[in-house]
Amino acid sequence: MDIVGFLKSQFVCHLLICYIFIVSGLIVNFIQLFTLILWPINKQLFRRINCRLAYCISSQMVMLLEWWSGTDCTLYTDPESYHKYGKENAIVILNHNFEIDFLCGWNFCERFGVLGSSKVLAKKELSYMPIIGWMWYFLEIVFCKRKWEEDRKTVMQKLLNLRDYPENFWFLIHCEGTRFTEQKHQISMQVAEAKGLPKLKYHLLPRTKGFAVTVQCLRNVVSAVYDSTLNFRNNENPTLLGVLNGKKYHADLYVRQVIHILIPFWHTELRIPLEEVPEDEQECSNWLHKLYQEKDAFQEEYYRTGTYPAVPIVPPRRPWTLLNWLFWALLLLYPLFKLLINMINSGSSLTLASFAFVIVMASVGVRWMIGVTEINKGSTYGNNDNKQKQK
Repeated sequence: MDIVGFLKSQFVCHLLICYIFIVSGLIVNFIQLFTLILWPINKQLFRRINCRLAYCISSQMVMLLEWWSGTDCTLYTDPESYHKYGKENAIVILNHNFEIDFLCGWNFCERFGVLGSSKVLAKKELSYMPIIGWMWYFLEIVFCKRKWEEDRKTVMQKLLNLRDYPENFWFLIHCEGTRFTEQKHQISMQVAEAKGLPKLKYHLLPRTKGFAVTVQCLRNVVSAVYDSTLNFRNNENPTLLGVLNGKKYHADLYVRQVIHILIPFWHTELRIPLEEVPEDEQECSNWLHKLYQEKDAFQEEYYRTGTYPAVPIVPPRRPWTLLNWLFWALLLLYPLFKLLINMINSGSSLTLASFAFVIVMASVGVRWMIGVTEINKGSTYGNNDNKQKQK
């Protein structure tokens, strides 16, 4: 291991990175709170400011993947569609198989300049989470309780509010509703059998109602649907802890349109105009189920060949994620080191003990934040036999 790799694996470096992220995030959340006074005066200015403030937080996570870990992200797509990315509003359908798939989705957004304005459909509990959850609140993220009878009206209203959004945005959606595990997959396939749907090998059944409402509410606002399939080469099993340790991964992201499964993959177009997605809820549901059946067959093809049938493109890294992190590092590390030196010079046992306690609590906090992304500690949504009915 070289000296740089050794330093990246050290816990003290992880603490410093997390210190910068937590303190800067809370500062940004505090600033966002004061932007609320702009909402009744100039709603669009409020939105533009919060897009930039949100970028200050989310870009630090992307910096870890791009610059700290050095993970390679190769995009496979049609060169003609490539030039439209970032220049139009889009719904992005993502598979949900890896601990860092959300981070790779953000990386996709960053490469095309829509990270600060990207939207998601997220569970309500995340809105109470400091930093990321609070940031999302000011970004007008669509939160749901995963109880469709209660969610439908709220979700529709939130989506309709985005119709006059002043920035280009991508709406990222995991239609499976939860991350893939063998237990959830087994339960999901029991539902498929009960409903007479073809079984999927590499995905859970998609939750169609949220997608259908998203399409209905954002029609004439969103130009296209990007069906995105993420995989990692050489059977890599990426984790956030691995990224934090500076481990380099090799991600392949295929952005495509999938049509009927009997048509060869290389005949597919790689961008789906939204007008091709049915507006009727039942027809949209059928369309999405067919998409996932084709997506599953395509996943099989990737595992067999190790590649995608499209042009590989590596979008250039933009410097802004690194520059943003360096700004916060310079701003926050100086007072931290000055405080530490003063504490050591004071020689007070109580002061040093208090500092040690803070370090221990910080380490616990870091491990908790990492644990949120771990598959074996993820959401139990989809595990319960009493909740087999697909939403």
